[in-house]
Amino acid sequence: MTTQHSAAADQPLQQAASPAVPRVALVGVHGFGERHLANLSRLEQAGALELVAVADPNPPQAGTLAAPVAVFPDLDGLLAARPGVDVVIIATPIQTHAPLAVTALEAGMDVYVEKPPVASLAQFEEVLAAARKNGRLVQVGFQSLGSHALPAITEMVAAGDVGTVLGISATGQWLRTKAYFKRSRWAGKRTLDGTDVVDGVATNALAHAVATALHVAGARTLADVASVETDLYRAHGTESDDTSVLRIRTANGATVLCALTLCAPEQLDPTVTVHGTLGDITLSYTKDEVVITAADGERRETYGRTDLLENLLDARATGAPLLSALQDTGAFTAVLEAIRTSPAPAPIDPGSISWEGAGDDAHPVVHGISDLIGRAVKAQATFAELGAPWARAIPPVRTMTVDGRPVADCQDGSHIRAVSSPRPYLHPVRTLGGTVVTDHQPLDHVWHLGAGVALQDVDGVNFWGGRTYTREAGAYVWRPDHGTISATAVQQTDAAGGHGGTLQETLSWNGPDGAPILLEERSWAWSGVAPSTWRLSLDFALSPAGSTPVSLGSPGSNGRFEGGYGGFFWRLPACDAVTVWTPDGSGEAETHGSVTRWLAWSGTFDGGPATLVFVAPESCTDPWFVRVEGYPGVGQSLAWDAPVIAQPGEQVRRSVTVFVADGNLATADIEALINHQGDPS
Repeated sequence: MTTQHSAAADQPLQQAASPAVPRVALVGVHGFGERHLANLSRLEQAGALELVAVADPNPPQAGTLAAPVAVFPDLDGLLAARPGVDVVIIATPIQTHAPLAVTALEAGMDVYVEKPPVASLAQFEEVLAAARKNGRLVQVGFQSLGSHALPAITEMVAAGDVGTVLGISATGQWLRTKAYFKRSRWAGKRTLDGTDVVDGVATNALAHAVATALHVAGARTLADVASVETDLYRAHGTESDDTSVLRIRTANGATVLCALTLCAPEQLDPTVTVHGTLGDITLSYTKDEVVITAADGERRETYGRTDLLENLLDARATGAPLLSALQDTGAFTAVLEAIRTSPAPAPIDPGSISWEGAGDDAHPVVHGISDLIGRAVKAQATFAELGAPWARAIPPVRTMTVDGRPVADCQDGSHIRAVSSPRPYLHPVRTLGGTVVTDHQPLDHVWHLGAGVALQDVDGVNFWGGRTYTREAGAYVWRPDHGTISATAVQQTDAAGGHGGTLQETLSWNGPDGAPILLEERSWAWSGVAPSTWRLSLDFALSPAGSTPVSLGSPGSNGRFEGGYGGFFWRLPACDAVTVWTPDGSGEAETHGSVTRWLAWSGTFDGGPATLVFVAPESCTDPWFVRVEGYPGVGQSLAWDAPVIAQPGEQVRRSVTVFVADGNLATADIEALINHQGDPS
């Protein structure tokens, strides 16, 4: 369904009742200033204002302006001529915005300044102080904030159209050529001649995406922002970032995740999305189009937009609120300041970039950037946290090594979003040859985290992540039921000669309120067993943290047919030529739900062929959980179709061993490997 809403800007303007129409000057007539000239012409023809002067060291071409419009080389010259200006529009390089705005305010004029309004927090406070001292108005040129879609989205969210808000995202996939960064001295600069510029994908090119997302999140002022995390990169030969993630926590507890690039394979409409438990609301702010996606389908609505200069003139005349007042861009300024004070953007490895076009028309494309942006938004994660091959490496909590080679990194899960049930896990896990055989935060299930232990129903608390399957609903539903697992004690011992080691962890499984529900004793052991094979063993024991029994369940125990995942789980990365088999059969249909001594997975991964052999103790009766078609994953089901009750003072204990081998193993190889190693239990 498409609905067209009227826009004030679409209606003919009426001749002003008073003959004293506002007198306007434009500083900066080239670049975006040309758009201001066109808008000023429209409004002047409607009798809403009078353009009396422009200022630019490079004057406009003859015939561009009407004869009465005075032309000056700069704002100082304009002010010295005393043309009686009421409003000054500033469309000049970023580093000049603040000093020009202060000059105009001190001269008693209202100001319209292009985005970003300033290049630092100190400048923001300086301009704001000048506006308050002189009792003047400052409108910032975030045109998207004039969209009538924004109050409509606020009403939809308040009405519960998409349920509880899980987060807000902004995405922008644009492409910019070498010529774009040659258009001016300041383009692509963080500083110029010792002066802050802070040009970049988030502060300039796609600044509207950031500002609009903050507005939707209810973050306007400096006080509305609790924290800003930056993850900045560049593919161009510039100083500034062109491919970045920003994670902003607001004072009201919302998370805003901005994933932006100027190095996309094709230019796409930038969007801001409200992610809810019942659906999403996505705004294409350049088109003022909203798409509402919910269980009952999708609908589209198109809205009008109020011109920000008209809004400023209205505010002068009637006292109406500004739609993009300087003080209400404080939240955006907090983001800009975080970028300004961050380390310089890291260059992206040239091996992860393809250049398209020639000469000044050439533009870089970062490999896989569209998928990475999708994952970042869904997981509320940075490129570094996702492990992008060109991103900064985040040091693991600890590393498992065999014969000096790192085979598994231990992550504490502290960066994982709350609704993915933060918990410790192993990723990446590698073969001795270096092939990665785990995945984490994949787009299909961003709560899948490498290799570890997780359960979806522990006395009603979700320690798996994502939606919860309930018997009442007969479906997966979002609930505020996510727990966290954190270590309270850790001891790692490396074997003599570096041939392996052990890791002992004491873990607390805490509910949404932070209270412990389960206590876990977890033990990892690893060692080399052959030139191309190493062994990883896991033993974990769960017991109630309190004096009452605790139910350990799964979607299967809550009524989902053959959905008994939970306990040990290993998420594999995408791979080709997959073969999964047990001693009794092969393929997902024959291995899923089977109870066998071992299960093998062989395939060609990004680093080459590898085989994983999952081995259960001989006494184990837990079925294997296997997924091949929908996604690659293997687990050992603790509660296949009925819950397991953990009694106070007792432990629910499980063990599994995984042989990680380079190359493709056959059944005879597997049997020989297991027999040689003995009973893993």
